[in-house]
Amino acid sequence: MSKPFVWGAAAASFQIEGSLNGEGRGPCVWDMFCNEPGNVRFKHHGNNACNHIELMQQDVDIMAEIGLQAYRFSISWPRVLPQGTGQINRAGLDFYDRLVDTLLAKGIAPWTTLFHWDYPYQLYLRGGWLNPDSSDWFAEYTQIIVERLSDRVSHWMTLNEPQCFIHFGHHTAYHAPGLKLGFKEVLTAAHNALLAHGKAVQVIRAHSHSTATIGAAPVGHVYVPDNTSPECIAAAKQATFAVQKQDCWNNTWFADPMFLGHYPEDGLALHEAFLPDFQTNDMDTICQPLDFYGANIYTAEQITTDGKGKTRLVPSHDGDRFTSMDWHVVPESLYWASKFFNERYKVPVIITENGMANHDWVDENGRVQDPQRIILLKEYTDALLKARAEGVAIDGYFAWSIMDNFEWALGYDRRFGLVHVDYQTMKRTIKDSGYWYKERIKTSID
Repeated sequence: MSKPFVWGAAAASFQIEGSLNGEGRGPCVWDMFCNEPGNVRFKHHGNNACNHIELMQQDVDIMAEIGLQAYRFSISWPRVLPQGTGQINRAGLDFYDRLVDTLLAKGIAPWTTLFHWDYPYQLYLRGGWLNPDSSDWFAEYTQIIVERLSDRVSHWMTLNEPQCFIHFGHHTAYHAPGLKLGFKEVLTAAHNALLAHGKAVQVIRAHSHSTATIGAAPVGHVYVPDNTSPECIAAAKQATFAVQKQDCWNNTWFADPMFLGHYPEDGLALHEAFLPDFQTNDMDTICQPLDFYGANIYTAEQITTDGKGKTRLVPSHDGDRFTSMDWHVVPESLYWASKFFNERYKVPVIITENGMANHDWVDENGRVQDPQRIILLKEYTDALLKARAEGVAIDGYFAWSIMDNFEWALGYDRRFGLVHVDYQTMKRTIKDSGYWYKERIKTSID
């Protein structure tokens, strides 16, 4: 019998907290990135963000009003360890302690992500993910968090979207720390991040005060079949797990080591000239037993076959639906991806991010009407629940995001939230989609 389905929403520390807003937080690479002109749209930065540090109680009250069963939040590594290692900032650690207690008091389960991109600046100066000691730094930080929170936190994610912070942060310079490294160095950073994942899992298992449920939250290309022929389904599945380019934007370069204990063969062949010198026992560290596959999915590409073994992508049609991120609206992505990931990695799937960016504002009646987001959330969650009804092991769904926030290189220009944030006054307004999500949760409890 499958586990009860968990309905939640998610956010990330740098995007909502206010990066240097009290509590003794040290700088991170995103502070550095925002300070460089031209990196972030409209010269926006995360100095205040949504001021969640000061408004946490109000934000949790809103989560309870929406009816969230779980809240996926990330911890700011440099808020806890301003230097990245060594001296603990007690005020920063105390904030997350209060957050967990406040969530539990409202009946909301805390789901904790250990790393959502705000890498400590002081460790960046020591080489960041290129430093062979970086995985040990992460393990030290993880132990501090686990020893403090694991009597009340039992759900953990190690890394959020390593594809993003490695590919965009170290290969294309679109995200912090804004590097364009050679591909061998990119793969070195990726490997060290995978070692950090594995060591973090070991630390959680060894030090947790409660039974831990552990996963990660990767992202990557998803492909869906344009018909249900076995040939087309197989082609979509193969494409979803293929390494097609010399970059880190794919599923298997990170997930196969985590779950299967080896890099994908097609990736090794494609990247052969750039492979770092891996230690023979590294995969023993990276591949730790995991309890779920966390999937961040927003869109997909459609694939078709010609009946003769050849495949091609199906182009979008004139007038197709796109979000304000220019992401194609493909609800069946959750249906097929959950099947594919469950079949390959043999663990339950949890959608750890899914949602829609829009340009929302408060109307003259104080209401935020966002019907497009309601349609998207309904269609995507319907597709996910269909797969679950067919027997796919799917244990939860987290909407991205609980509130509008700092959308990385796009600043505050795109709004993903179920809750509108006025960045001048910090006033919160639950959008129509937030009230819709409340009803979805209420009527879908199994």
